[in-house]
Formats: sequence, structure tokens, C-alpha cells
Amino acid sequence: MKEIRGFAKNVRALLSGSRFSIDYYQREYRWEQKQIVELIEDLTEKFLESYEEGDERSAVEGYGHYFLGSIIISEKDRLKYIIDGQQRLTSLTILLIFLCHNLTSDDEKHQLAELIFSQKYGKRSFNLDVDERTACMEALFTGKDFDETDQPESVVNIVNRYQDIVETFVDELTGNAAPYFADWLIENVYFVEITAYSDADAYTIFETMNDRGLSLTPTDMLKGYLLANITDAELRADASEVWRDHIVKLQQLGKEEDADAIKSWLRSQYAQTIRERKRGAVPLDFDLIGTEFHRWVRDHEEDLGLSGSNSFSEFIKDNFAFYGHWYEQVRKAAETLTEGLEVIYYNAQSKFTLQYPALLAPLVITDSEETILRKLRIVASYIDILVARRVWNWKTTSYNAMQYNMFQLVILNIRGKEVSELADVLVGRLEAEEETFSTNDRFHLHGTNGRQIHRLLARMTDYVETNSGRASRYAEYIRRGGANGYEVEHIWADHPDRHTDEFAHPNDFSEYRNRIGDLLLLPKSFNASYGDNTYEQKLKHYFGQNLLAQSLHENAYKHDPGFRRFRDESGLPFQPHSEFRKTDLDTRQRLYHDIAERVWAPERLTTEADR
Repeated sequence: MKEIRGFAKNVRALLSGSRFSIDYYQREYRWEQKQIVELIEDLTEKFLESYEEGDERSAVEGYGHYFLGSIIISEKDRLKYIIDGQQRLTSLTILLIFLCHNLTSDDEKHQLAELIFSQKYGKRSFNLDVDERTACMEALFTGKDFDETDQPESVVNIVNRYQDIVETFVDELTGNAAPYFADWLIENVYFVEITAYSDADAYTIFETMNDRGLSLTPTDMLKGYLLANITDAELRADASEVWRDHIVKLQQLGKEEDADAIKSWLRSQYAQTIRERKRGAVPLDFDLIGTEFHRWVRDHEEDLGLSGSNSFSEFIKDNFAFYGHWYEQVRKAAETLTEGLEVIYYNAQSKFTLQYPALLAPLVITDSEETILRKLRIVASYIDILVARRVWNWKTTSYNAMQYNMFQLVILNIRGKEVSELADVLVGRLEAEEETFSTNDRFHLHGTNGRQIHRLLARMTDYVETNSGRASRYAEYIRRGGANGYEVEHIWADHPDRHTDEFAHPNDFSEYRNRIGDLLLLPKSFNASYGDNTYEQKLKHYFGQNLLAQSLHENAYKHDPGFRRFRDESGLPFQPHSEFRKTDLDTRQRLYHDIAERVWAPERLTTEADR
């Protein structure tokens, strides 16, 4: 083996003036939502342990540090090829691009930009230099739309993970805190860069670091601890079999799902405390379960009732088996539309991972299956309504922003509750919330909420159609991209010159045009064919689309008795529009507001409880 060098480098030192390449045989960029969200959560939590509003910028130098692991480089022909670490470097690069868009000072933007790309003769060369990704990275950096249809796997994942960052980044790191977080990220976040000078040596290092021995996971260590305390050999064998059977089923759901199930179970039933959101606060039950649940269980034997061999056996065979089973069921419902549990799928589409401990919280081992399903629907409906209201009011639904209140105000207060009491508690929580659909009558599309509006329109369109007697097409409407995908489309084409009689300035027109009352969910091909037409030209084609689009046309009120019945019984202010002027858009905005109030009505919880 030739010379090997290893250096600890912060993000600035690692990326400044460097260009990394990836050989053709390297795997695609395959991080999923789970990985990028966990990275953002970890970085956010570490930063907020130190940050306090009012700090001088220079105080960031003394903030806590964070280690992002090692990367292995093969340096040849004066180029750096990534052998291990491209998933993290790619994710870090798109995070830097996002942060660049959230800074206001040109100097602040520049210090991040030079870590993203170098520029020569007016052409950008990205520091993570992969030809097939260049157009995508250019679009993300310049804020332009990028169509990922028929693009390579890595490109599609980069676009989707960037959107995940947009949707999950917390409000606490924007505004005044944004430059502080940017400084901290590039100065206080470290890698170890290990450089070899041949591929063979680099791969030897990679294999040594990843293949020598099998590290025990927290799940393995918790199993060992629990079984070691069961002194009866037969009981221990039975408990071991129960553990193994459930862990296998959980692992089949996906990577680390066994650990996620255990975290959700322990947080839902046993956690009593959570770290306060202030500088210097220490991790408590909720947080420790997330990072070292095997140690947490051992340290809380007495609280968990683990006082003898039989109790350890029951903890596995009764407790873990019950909550592990129902975690498996709700995770399956989150991945696939399941009759009776559709709302769990909706919440998963909104990337609300906090729903899992909340869903388990009211469940009791003695509950019947019918009771459990009712509890799941009540809790999931509460979350659905809460998330929709926050989206409508431009409030973040990110994990970090919501975990404290979700634990303190929801999980602790619904633990073990009966159905009727559960509904009362959660309806009370909704009544206590400041945000409703009525607190924002100008809800509109902006640069970062396109996917959220897509989901809202899919639900609203599906609600109108199913209540008019049609089959649900939600699974179809929620699809994005591809030839059969749907897009959020404007009723008004982007031609302010057609509306000068009502809008003196193009900016006023643009603001109104982006209001939800001007939006529909339509097949991608529709916009390609008709998007630039006038409203009068498009109207006859709307009649061939979904019912929310059809409702613009007078024939929808003549030839569809199911829709007429729904309109009459619901009292929703549907009406045809032979033209679509400012007053028509206002009318449509009120209609959408009223539909949203019906789709996400708190009465859903009490209706379920009264079944």
C-alpha cells in the first residue's frame, strides 16, 4: 500500500477549491427522504443547542462541532475520485444550494457559492463534477424549473431530496438565524478526508472500515439485555422467537425500520420528558430514545416495570409484540392506500413522520381490533387537519419544528385514552390552534410549496368526486412527473397583457394568478396543449377533466345528477364561469376555502368516535 493521508477538515476546507469526480462504476445517488430529513434534523438540533438570538456572528466560532464521518478519496491525475462518501457530499451540496437561496447578503451567498461551484470564463463547474447531474444542479442553483422525467436515477433523487429540504427546513433557521447557521455549517461541521493514491489502496481502506466485524446495532443490544434478564430457559427461548419474528417483519419494511419501530413504541408509551428548545438544554427521554434506546431502557428498568424474569419476558412477548405489530400495520398503510386507514397514507405523503409515535400512543394491549382502528383513524385525522391548516397558513410542518409540541401537547395527553376521550382531547387541541383556513384568505402558490398545493388539490378534487358518487382517483391525482403525472396548473395563462383592465402592474397580476382559486390539478399533457390559451379557449377542454375542473363549465350542472345532488346537499358555492375575471377568481378562492373546511373538518374526529 502506498502513502495514505487522513485530515480532519471542516466543510469550507473540504470543498473550497476542490473538484470531486465519481467513476462510472460508482452507485447512483440513492438517499431517500428518510436520510435527508434525518441529516437536517441532526444538524438543526446540534446548531440550536448553541444558537441564541442576539448573538454576535463571531460567537458561532464557539458553537458546538458536528462530525459527518469520513470520506475516502482516490487521487489520480490531480483529480479526486470519491470512493466512499458521495451520498453525504451530494446531500451537503444541495443543502448548500438551498441555503444560498435563503441568504439575503451577496457576500453571504458568495461564501457558499464558492463551495458549490467554481467559475471560469463565465461557465460554472460544480465542485461535485458529474456530467449527467450538471443541468439539474444548474437549475437548482439558478432557481429554475427542472423536468426530471426520463432522467437518470441520481438526477431524480437529487431533485426530490432538494424538495424534501425545502419542505422540512425549519423556520427557526431562516431569517436572522440563516447566516449564523450557514457559518456554523461550513466552519463547525467536520469530515475526515482519507486520501489514497490508487484505487486499489482506496478500496482496501473502504473494505477495512466497513467489513471487518459485524457491529451490534441498538436493536441487537436491547435484545441481548432483555433476554439476559430472563432466567427461565424456556421463557427466554419463547421470547427470543417472538422478538426474532417481529424484527424480521419490521426489517422487511425497509432499512432501520426495526429501530424506528422500537423508538416509536418507547416514545409513545414511556417517554415523559423532552429537551427544551433553548441553549444548553440537555437531551431527555424523547431525545435519548432516538439516539440510544438500548441504554435508555436499561437506565429506566424501574419505570418500565422490569423487576424480574417474568416481567422481562412479558415486555417482549406482550408489549413489544403488540406495539411492533401495530407499527408494522401503520407503516404498511403509510406506503399503500389501505381501506379505512387512507388518512395515514395522506400524512405519510406530507412527510409527517411524527405520526407513528402519536398513532401508537392511545393504543392499549387489551383494545379490540375495532377499537384500535378507530383510535388510529382519530389520531391520523387530527394530524391530517393540523398539517393541512399549517400548510394553508405557510407554517412549517418539519419534524424539528413540531416534535416538542407534538410530544408535550399530544402524545402525553392521549396516551392510553378511550375512544371518546381521545376525540375530545384532539378536537380541543384543534380548537386551541391559532391557524385555521379562515386565517389566510390569500393562500397561494409560491416558490417552495408546489408539492404541498399538489397534495391539497388532490384531496379536494377527490373529495368533490367521491361525494358526487364517483370512484376515488386520489392515487392517480397524487402522481407527479412522467407521461401520466399530474401538475398544478393555472387557469389564467401567464399573460398579464390580457388583464391590463384589472391589473395595473404585472406583479399584481402575478400575485393574484398564483392564488389557489386560480389553480387546478391537471394531466401534464393538458398544460403542454392548452396552457397558453385564453380561458375561453380552455373552458371546453376543462369539461373533459376532473370534476373540480369541470365545475367551471355550465354543462357540469346539467348532465351530472350526482354532482348536482352534492352541491345542493353540501351548500358549497359551486357555480359555472363563462369568463374568468378577478371577481371570478375571488369566488373560486372562497369555494376552495369552503371545500378545505369540509375536507379537513374537526367533526371527522367526533364522527369516528360516535360510530
